[in-house]
Amino acid sequence: MTSASDKPVKLAVGDPAPSFDLATAGGGRVTLEDLRGAPALLWFYPAANTSLCTRQAVDLRDHHEMFTDAGYRVVGISPDEVPELDRFVAEQELPYILASDPTHAVMSAYGAWGQKNMYGRLVEGTIRSTFAIDADGILTFVKYRVGTPKHIALLQEKLGL
Repeated sequence: MTSASDKPVKLAVGDPAPSFDLATAGGGRVTLEDLRGAPALLWFYPAANTSLCTRQAVDLRDHHEMFTDAGYRVVGISPDEVPELDRFVAEQELPYILASDPTHAVMSAYGAWGQKNMYGRLVEGTIRSTFAIDADGILTFVKYRVGTPKHIALLQEKLGL
């Protein structure tokens, strides 16, 4: 999704979270409506079972109780197809929802799909991003270009966990 000036969408705190309906690991679906009534944490990542994405997923797994204790539901979104997400969940014992966005429509709506620098080359792909959404569907935290090693510390600080 691009604006009239052909720049990618960039969301900000206070914006309504874009609606979505995605297939999930395990054969279910998740929608923004499903998440209403309690806070949610959406994290967009490039690919299951790659080194940085696995590190980020495992960090979120290892700190999952911190999020659930604060009422958050955690949802990871990538362009991977459901069978790959199923394998990722099983191999890494992930306790939260992983959703599939192979068309990049949801990533684009959140500004988490676009041009990025990868090893000195500009490519189009997933921009590692994290969003917190309140019980009413309003963004309370927005971070593009998340640094994997500092992800948990950043969330602890910004979300008061």
